[in-house]
Amino acid sequence: MQRRLPVRRSCDKRVIVIMILLLVMGTITLYCATYYQRTAQGDPLSAVKKQLLGVALGAAACFVLSRVPYRVYRRPRVMLALLAASALLLILVIIPGIGVSINGSRRWLNLFGLSMQPSEFAKYAMVIFMAGALDRRAEHLGSLFGGVVPLLVVPGVMFLLILEQPNLSTGGSILICALAMLFCAGLKKRHMALLTAGGLALGGFYAWSAPYRRARLLSFRDPFAKMSDEGYQLSQSLIALGSGGLFGMGMGQGKQKFAYLPYPESDFIFAIVGEDFGLAGCTLVIILFAAFVYEGLRISLSCADRYGCLLGAGITTMIGMQAFINMGVVTGMLPTTGLPLPFFSAGGTSVTMIMAAVGVLLNISRTAGYAIVTEQKERRKTQ
Repeated sequence: MQRRLPVRRSCDKRVIVIMILLLVMGTITLYCATYYQRTAQGDPLSAVKKQLLGVALGAAACFVLSRVPYRVYRRPRVMLALLAASALLLILVIIPGIGVSINGSRRWLNLFGLSMQPSEFAKYAMVIFMAGALDRRAEHLGSLFGGVVPLLVVPGVMFLLILEQPNLSTGGSILICALAMLFCAGLKKRHMALLTAGGLALGGFYAWSAPYRRARLLSFRDPFAKMSDEGYQLSQSLIALGSGGLFGMGMGQGKQKFAYLPYPESDFIFAIVGEDFGLAGCTLVIILFAAFVYEGLRISLSCADRYGCLLGAGITTMIGMQAFINMGVVTGMLPTTGLPLPFFSAGGTSVTMIMAAVGVLLNISRTAGYAIVTEQKERRKTQ
């Protein structure tokens, strides 16, 4: 009788290859997006250098965490320490004089001369917490108020703290990922529908409660009609995508980064991909992210235990969802938000945390229990 056995193996090399390809494309695109403005500031490579520092730290974290047994994060002390650290950082960043305010938002901390964004750390602390809580309380998921709602307290508190920055898009991504993990854990469909409707109502109310947020929400329907106001950024993004055509204008040849498109290095960097590398470049990026999500979910589903499955699914969902939302915003499919594109957007904290999370995913693949296919491979090796 064929059985599902845990097999000790090397980590999944396909995930590593996909991550490297995304990082290479992201670094090239970041250079294309920033060299003009940074040349005027004296160093055309300054943004790329900062990004490479984050990549180097992320590579070290990825290497180390790929060798740390993922079940370590299931320990209550570890989970509580991560939650306490993320809560402390989120509280510090909203305190005037401590948090760094840029363009009216207080989202950054300066620690030892390095800038960091605590919300990026909070994302994956939430994933670790939810995976452990869902593993322990699996038998309580049938009860909405007795089992499900208490699990949403921690993501809810994180959401409220991040909302004070303000950063609705990042806070919303935490809630969406938490709901996705509940679904993976076996949440009842009617409970899922109720929570989804409640989340959409909450997000819609918040987006509608202030004139500037309401204008941003509505502008994506026809950005060119409001090109002088809230629709300007999306209009320039669509112009960039349209200018690229099938194969793009060439590396660094796009025009929108010449002070036309706001934030070409962060929230709207995918528009630079479209302008410089065309539809072909955009398609390649989408394929790589789709491949990453596929491999991440395959690793999660093949894991021998429930905790590893939920942890891997949470990490994959967080990265994949962020990429989908960013590309949806840049192409006008979704209202404008401030979520960066993983592996591409400038931000050392973001790329470091993402690569660290991929390290955890690689450890899950290292100790995953592959069923019949793996057993057949092992059997062939011994013959």
